[in-house]
This record gives sequence, structure tokens and C-alpha cells, in this order.
Amino acid sequence: MKKKRTAAFLAGGALTGIANGLFGGGGGMIAVPFLEKAAGYPPPCAHATAIAVILPASLVSGIVYLFGGFIRLSVLLPVALGVAAGGFFGAKLLPVLPEKTVSLLFALFMLAAGLRMIF
Repeated sequence: MKKKRTAAFLAGGALTGIANGLFGGGGGMIAVPFLEKAAGYPPPCAHATAIAVILPASLVSGIVYLFGGFIRLSVLLPVALGVAAGGFFGAKLLPVLPEKTVSLLFALFMLAAGLRMIF
């Protein structure tokens, strides 16, 4: 049973990494539902864990993109600062928001992102 669970976590992690590397983000949209269903994490733990597991994937992808010449360094610092500030405030908000609110906001964000991609 433990081997099956480990294999499921490796597969979920691989899918998360592929999405993050391919789309430049979005791994959390796979990781959060996966962690809730496969690991049985409550939404706040799933969101926090997703952020933690996306960090290595983002670093690896970022290095590949940097050496591939895809990153415009002129926007890297200001955007990174904004992301860091937003991440800080989001992490402070997560524990104080009700789980239902976090799940609803996440679902609305995923829906908006999907609609934006289509239209």
C-alpha cells in the first residue's frame, strides 16, 4: 500500500512539474486538488504544500528558461518583487480565511484563468 501511495505522489508531482514547466505556472492547479484528494489534506494544507512543492519545479524551469534566453531580465526583478510581496500577504491570509472561502476563491480563479485562455 505504501509503494502504491508513493507511486501516486510521484505521478502527481510529475504532472505538477510538467504543467509548471510547460505553462510557466499552473502546477498549483494540479497540485492542490491532488493533495486534497490523494493525500487527504484540508484546503489550507493543500495550498501551502502546493506552494512548497512548486518552488523546486519553478527554480529548475526558471534556470532552463534563463539559459534558453526566454527570460527578459528587465522585467524579472520588478515582477519577482511583486510576486514575493503577494506571496507573503497571501500566506498570511490563508490561515485566517475559512476553508470554504479558500476553496471557492481557488475554484473561481481556476475558472477565470480557463475562460481567459479560451477567449
